[in-house]
Amino acid sequence: MLLKLHKLCGKHERYLSTSLAASQSFRKWYQQLWTTKRTNMPPYGHFTQIGDPVLRDRAAVVPAECVDSKEVHAIVDQMVHVLRKYDCVGIAAPQIGVSLRIIAMEFRRSIKQDLSEASYKARQMSELPLTVLINPKLTVTNYTKHKHPEGCMSVRGFSADVERYEGVKISGVNRQGAHTELVLSGWNARIAQHEMDHLDGKLYTDHMDRSTFTCTCWEAVNTKSGRVEIPFYK
Repeated sequence: MLLKLHKLCGKHERYLSTSLAASQSFRKWYQQLWTTKRTNMPPYGHFTQIGDPVLRDRAAVVPAECVDSKEVHAIVDQMVHVLRKYDCVGIAAPQIGVSLRIIAMEFRRSIKQDLSEASYKARQMSELPLTVLINPKLTVTNYTKHKHPEGCMSVRGFSADVERYEGVKISGVNRQGAHTELVLSGWNARIAQHEMDHLDGKLYTDHMDRSTFTCTCWEAVNTKSGRVEIPFYK
């Protein structure tokens, strides 16, 4: 079989003589040069990163008739799995590549072990049982603002000071469709505000004190002569 390959620049033609099997192998190789194959689809088992358009879209409302569906249950299960795998306190569906208005929050007792007592108290932290909210709505109950360092698994390796309201009320439905409402204060109120931002296509970098934007491993970079990696997997 003869394959004719035209040069893009010039009038010369080149002929390649090959067997049928070889030509098929060549065709597959050639297609790989311009065909992008998606080997991983949402809901992801990792966090999407800043730059991914899904993080800038306003997430869609979950239809009431779909709340208790196996599809939404699968998304919620994956969110909780990723939340706990990465030892986080909050996650929104866009962070696993799904543009739906779903969040999950959990502040476990074990997290306290990684913080100093002074930081824990200064940031008004407290335990929060696993809470899943579909189509959540948030209202501010205490307009006093506090500025604390805040990070995000979708802006991996960085943090900055962000002002948040001290108290909020957040409501929505759980995975069974039952109405749920929480009154939160301190750090848990911050978590709720952070996750609600994700549903509106916002990141903490939109609100941060830019002068405090910091690479969380800058000291290690210096100590190890730059040989530091920021992992996006776990």
